[in-house]
Amino acid sequence: MSMIDPIGDMLTRIRNAQMRKKTRVSTPGSKMRARVLEVLKSEGYIRGYSETQFENGRTEFDIELKYFEGQPAIREIRRVSKPGRRVYSSVDTMPRVANGLGITIISTPRGVMADHDARDQNVGGEVLCTVF
Repeated sequence: MSMIDPIGDMLTRIRNAQMRKKTRVSTPGSKMRARVLEVLKSEGYIRGYSETQFENGRTEFDIELKYFEGQPAIREIRRVSKPGRRVYSSVDTMPRVANGLGITIISTPRGVMADHDARDQNVGGEVLCTVF
């Protein structure tokens, strides 16, 4: 069975696992998911992730969630651009999350990156999700 929105599925798995205070969550692997997870890791929202290869060529990511004093590091994670409605943003109109305290993950021609990196490199792109 094919999945319509793999990024949205991964974000929902993270959100659900944090509501249940899980330390780890698994999700099917893909290059785009790996890039989003790399941004979350570099920004300090997750501890890390590992990739598991199966014999049939399928991959799976095991995401290690991060908590601080019993509260999840990710307070809110929301999908912005969806398969039915893509949202693009230039450098000038790039959204700020919680007045700069959160990040927006952007898919640019130079790769997937956080909004402050995209502003530094002066590139816009598709707004994938917001994290606070």
